[in-house]
Amino acid sequence: MRTIIITGAAGNLGNLVTRKFISSGYNVVATVLDEAQKNEMPALKGLDVRIVDLTNAHESAVFVNDIIMQYSQVHGVLALVGGFAMGNIDTTELTDISKMITLNFATAFNITKPLFSHFKAQKYGRLVFMGAKPALEAADGKSALAYSLSKSLLFKLAEYLNAETQGENIVATVMVPSILDTKVNRAAMPNADFSKWVDMEKLSDTFEFIFSHQADQLREPIFKVYNNA
Repeated sequence: MRTIIITGAAGNLGNLVTRKFISSGYNVVATVLDEAQKNEMPALKGLDVRIVDLTNAHESAVFVNDIIMQYSQVHGVLALVGGFAMGNIDTTELTDISKMITLNFATAFNITKPLFSHFKAQKYGRLVFMGAKPALEAADGKSALAYSLSKSLLFKLAEYLNAETQGENIVATVMVPSILDTKVNRAAMPNADFSKWVDMEKLSDTFEFIFSHQADQLREPIFKVYNNA
């Protein structure tokens, strides 16, 4: 049975993806922010829920070491923790950028750093980061500057990690959805054509594909999951 870590598991997407991997026979170690989120997680066989502040590098490293001690091998991580903020160059301050980098990049880096050493020792590992279309498309990113800048760092991180493990069975992937079809987004944009948005069930299937042996030959992948948005 393969063991993966899913961060940000209490969110709408995180909860759905967690259930997907559990139903597919994985051991899932899910991270949440506090006791309230932990209590809201489903009681499922194979699900291990941990409270971790992933903005804290030391706490993240201790968590990873504990998981490795318990499960012997971690096969991958799906880093879903993040946040969003609007604002163009006129309204964005450096503190806004720092906040977005902490939420969207530091949380991924802090879980990646200790895991990457483990993956190299095991000669296997999968890292999946949540990118964002505005980080690739300047026309979309200009109105969410701090968010887009923070997400752009994940693409470079994945690129550097893949360069370091070239020729090995360790792969960093960036998933790039457009607009997710969630209740929050529907409420915010009630007149939009929801059929053009990304269905989260289908996105979960794509995540599972990345971790499956069917994707073993992929290297340096970026998945643009835009649908028609």
